[in-house]
Amino acid sequence: MSYRHILLGAAALSLTLPVLAQTSENTETHLDTITVEGSRLNQTQAEIGSSVSIITEEDVDQLGFDFALDAVASAPGVTINQNGSFGGNSSVRIRGASSGQTLVLVDGVPVNDPSGTDGSYNFAYMDTDTIERIEVLKGPQSTLWGSDAIGGVVSITTKTPEQGLAGTVFGEYGAFNTFRGGASVGGGNDTGDFRLSASRIDTDGISKADEANGNTEEDGYESSTLSARGGLNLTNNIRLDSGLVWNEAESEYDSYSGTAQGRVADGDEVAKNETLSSHLALTVPLFDDRFVNEFMVGYSDISRKNYTNGVNSYEAEGDRTIYRYQGTFTINDANKLAFGAEREETTANDEDASIDGLFALYEFKPVEKLTLTGGVRVDDHNTFGSETTGRVAAAYATNDQLTLRASWGQGFKAPSIFQSTYICTFCGLTEPNRNLKPETSEAFDLGFDWQSTNGKTKTGVTYFNQETENMIDFSYTAGYDNIDLVNSKGFEVYGSHQFTDWLGVSANYAYIDAEDGNGAELHRLPENSGDVTFSLTPEGPFSGAILVRYNGEEANTNGTTLDSWTRVDLKGSYNIDDRLEFYARIENMFDEDYQQILGYGTPGLSGSLGVRLRY
Repeated sequence: MSYRHILLGAAALSLTLPVLAQTSENTETHLDTITVEGSRLNQTQAEIGSSVSIITEEDVDQLGFDFALDAVASAPGVTINQNGSFGGNSSVRIRGASSGQTLVLVDGVPVNDPSGTDGSYNFAYMDTDTIERIEVLKGPQSTLWGSDAIGGVVSITTKTPEQGLAGTVFGEYGAFNTFRGGASVGGGNDTGDFRLSASRIDTDGISKADEANGNTEEDGYESSTLSARGGLNLTNNIRLDSGLVWNEAESEYDSYSGTAQGRVADGDEVAKNETLSSHLALTVPLFDDRFVNEFMVGYSDISRKNYTNGVNSYEAEGDRTIYRYQGTFTINDANKLAFGAEREETTANDEDASIDGLFALYEFKPVEKLTLTGGVRVDDHNTFGSETTGRVAAAYATNDQLTLRASWGQGFKAPSIFQSTYICTFCGLTEPNRNLKPETSEAFDLGFDWQSTNGKTKTGVTYFNQETENMIDFSYTAGYDNIDLVNSKGFEVYGSHQFTDWLGVSANYAYIDAEDGNGAELHRLPENSGDVTFSLTPEGPFSGAILVRYNGEEANTNGTTLDSWTRVDLKGSYNIDDRLEFYARIENMFDEDYQQILGYGTPGLSGSLGVRLRY
């Protein structure tokens, strides 16, 4: 951590003080009412032209997701890999792209790990208690968000303050001696607003090395999260915003074993992680809000330490600072222009990198029902030079029921600091690979969204095709080198139907055919995956949901195949009144025995009980 995150944290907290001194549920689901913040043009789903999945706070609450990892997994085309539940390292892959090719944003701030091998983000520690909304933008998004957005973007928005003064307190207890609890308070008025929250989870956990292979040692996990958001409404509609999310986690994990399944067995290993993301933003609208200027500085930091038998065996630290300006000019109802500049400075293990970017996006509506979008971006990396990416998209609402869409885009990812500075004297590599090049991608998707006239039935299909070149991989002879080409194609389907006022069903399915340049299928990636959700909301205090998840067979790195699995989860809640709620969950109801990564176990039948008080 450095003085920069202290300053940003202090700024976030200071914005809440004036409000402290002064101190409805939205059910719209039409595509033309849901704004995609990650589009950078504030387009609706009916205008953006490409496939976007949105997970709301209501979705998270209905299905009982404790971790952001589980919520993101509900989006079609997203694959999750985790080496053991409760704090095991976890990755998110979109349409077959690697986890290092997925950019993760928290309130617009990139939080990918600068010190990691491929710069990916570890989702293991993010609690859903602070999350208001998750957007999953699929396919290359580098024109919008620069490097790392080569395969897609996961954009997370933390909970924002509401008018008036309100808060929540919750606690739950469940299997594996698991306790989870938290509290929040927030409010707002014409001067400004604030929200503060804290949450904690402690569990004895399960053995991360699969118990089916004779491993019995429990691997515990504990995590604390603090978050703050605040804003001041200044003169002439000028707005000052800030926020931070801090997490500290400790997770036990299991050891390398050359003979065990998955080469993992019981051991005395502990990982300690501390992360922080923060931002300070100023919004200045001009010309009757037609020209909106946004200035932001963001900061993220991660510190990791591993211990073996109580002795520090590994540590790494990285931080990222981003400076961003975006101007959005609404010329008229048919034309909108967005343009901006960014500078990102990254440090990891005493090595530095920087990248400067310029971008422009244009939205044109030749007729009311047709939206055309185009954009270009130039990024200049201090080591790997310049990359230019482009994006075009079209969305046509033939009527109030059917929207046709298509998009094409390019992406790139600069090598991580670890990859570009890697040496291995044991392997005979005495200097880094000076010929390493950025990974690049090109993709298109096309599809449609349809809903019935009464809005009770909805469905959509998307076909996608993406090719990634100069994939960076490791070999003992060359270290990190551009040796792979990957092609990923497939389709995603979703649908929902409201049978009655109290019973609804929704489902999604994804088929992903991903191969490397030699025609071999990618590891740890199912061709078939999907889920079905039954929602029960009868009149009265009770509500519930049933979630059925399916994950198809996956190829292992050792040439074997990981079995498919189906898991059923239940969530129910009972509201005593508007303030007091009791809820319960049953997870893995039929005690499915499965692995997400070879050798690592997952929880069997388990459950929890909780209570939430709103005031």
